[in-house]
Amino acid sequence: MSLLQQLLWGSLVLILCLILETAILLRCANALRNMSSRFGKLFMPWHTTVLISVALSYILFAHTLQVWIWSSGFVLSGALPDWNTAIYFSLVTYTTVGYGDVVVGPDLRIFAAFGAVTGLLGFGISTAFLVGALGKVFVFTHEDRNGN
Repeated sequence: MSLLQQLLWGSLVLILCLILETAILLRCANALRNMSSRFGKLFMPWHTTVLISVALSYILFAHTLQVWIWSSGFVLSGALPDWNTAIYFSLVTYTTVGYGDVVVGPDLRIFAAFGAVTGLLGFGISTAFLVGALGKVFVFTHEDRNGN
């Protein structure tokens, strides 16, 4: 792949991944809102555990889906020989660990680097979402204890 093609395809896959993550987090926000309303006025400690578990499940799904998308790109382009290697490489790149035991050729290095950028942005968005969501959960539990 030429430099321009790597930049184009890397940008497109990154945008696709972040759109998917945003859509999944919006669904998560709706699910958390619905669950909170079902719990009613009295908020029990186990409700907090359930809400956190649901939020983490959605986030884990979003990140797993993105790793699979990047893996597909490496397998379909022929850069990596099999799904096992592609998923491993994508996961290591996405989390920015970058062990270096599996590498792509020079014609896909920039494309692969977009996988790391996707992970950085994805983890940032997920962290911000989790902080915001949990902040609301803990406000509810604090208000219930104080009778407000």
